Amino acid sequence: MSDARLSVLKTYKLYVGGKFPRSESGRVYEVTDSKQNWLANAPLSSRKDARDAVVAARKAFGGWSGATAYNRGQILYRVAEMLEGRRDQYVREVAAAEGLSKSKAAEQVNAAIDRWVWYAGWTDKIAQVVGGGNPVAGPFFNLSSPEPTGVVAVLAPQESSFLGLVSVVAPVIATGNTAVVIASEKAPLPALSLGEVLATSDLPGGVVNILSGRTAEIATPLAAHQDVNAIDLAGADEALAKELEIAAADNLKRVLRPQPVDDWAAAPGTERMTAFLETKTVWHPTGSLGASGSAY
Repeated sequence: MSDARLSVLKTYKLYVGGKFPRSESGRVYEVTDSKQNWLANAPLSSRKDARDAVVAARKAFGGWSGATAYNRGQILYRVAEMLEGRRDQYVREVAAAEGLSKSKAAEQVNAAIDRWVWYAGWTDKIAQVVGGGNPVAGPFFNLSSPEPTGVVAVLAPQESSFLGLVSVVAPVIATGNTAVVIASEKAPLPALSLGEVLATSDLPGGVVNILSGRTAEIATPLAAHQDVNAIDLAGADEALAKELEIAAADNLKRVLRPQPVDDWAAAPGTERMTAFLETKTVWHPTGSLGASGSAY
């Protein structure tokens, strides 16, 4: 009996609303490795796919933003557990996508998983760092607390297909936002595989939605969409970033312009979390106690 067999080629799909649709246009494009060898056909997302992803993200926002910070941390840690279990797959995909050796790809994947755990730990701590009590003149409590901005469109970095992706997606959802993510145009496969991990974790459908295709084609309707509250332009070049920033001004979106990143493995700080937080300040009278006029 011959040992020869046909390989089972993987069909990559979008991840929208917790499901795996093909692009509504039926289009695909070829994804190749650093030596131009064919890897897979990825969905070529359309404007309709982008709009569907926004609808899914908005539907999921209430439940996700309303969950306790501790619960969000548990769910994000569960995602890291799932990533660890599929580590070898990601090493292969990142090596092919970025032309790295197996050992270098493993370093990138390990850093990405560690990064996800790091953000999972911040979910119930960021409020203490950026919120707090404010001293005021008068018998009042004055408290500021951070709240998520809403639906965030995220243009994933073009060069760092997995570590860069995690570094821009995890901080958005850690603070209670929902995301519509445009994967790296030339290396989308690790991002599309991330959707498979998210679907089998405890993350509610619609919290993260992943699209692949031409970055400019998908980003343009997202930047102008009235139900998108913010946009991270990490994966845009200077010309596209300018165009999208102008479109985003129509409904006063928060815009995080592209920042030069020499090493995605470097300590990220809290800037990507605070970029998509609003501050709510509440005043409350303290009242008086007794004839002395002392207050609590």
